[in-house]
Amino acid sequence: MSPARGQGARNQGCSPIFSSWSARVFQAFANPEDALRNGGLQFCREDPDVERCRRAHRNDMENIFPFLFLGAIYSLLDPSPTVARIHFLIFCVGRIVHTIAYLLQLRAPTRSVAYSLAQLPCFSMALQILLATTPYWCFKPEDPSHL
Repeated sequence: MSPARGQGARNQGCSPIFSSWSARVFQAFANPEDALRNGGLQFCREDPDVERCRRAHRNDMENIFPFLFLGAIYSLLDPSPTVARIHFLIFCVGRIVHTIAYLLQLRAPTRSVAYSLAQLPCFSMALQILLATTPYWCFKPEDPSHL
């Protein structure tokens, strides 16, 4: 953290949703055209806080999109609503804790534990999807008993 910004700027934090907001707050833009629009080329630079926020955002997207895909397929299996809610709640809590730990640079193993917690519902849903679809994999076309 640069001393020019002071401790207050670090405490403001950012959310992965607000990556562009953090670039404006910290006056650090990756593209010259954005920097020119927001004060000049001197602001075309990398800032550690903006980069951390960008990495947290990318990490969330790399994990949330596969979860949404698995969750949609899992929902088509007509699972128990209570079990489905538990899966979704565990994932959401794990990802929120992981993002907070990433942004606030919390001590290890906070981030790893949160990541692992969020992956448990993904593995569970993937396994249930596989178990539900396995009977349709190995059947003979002339054998009507597979239906």
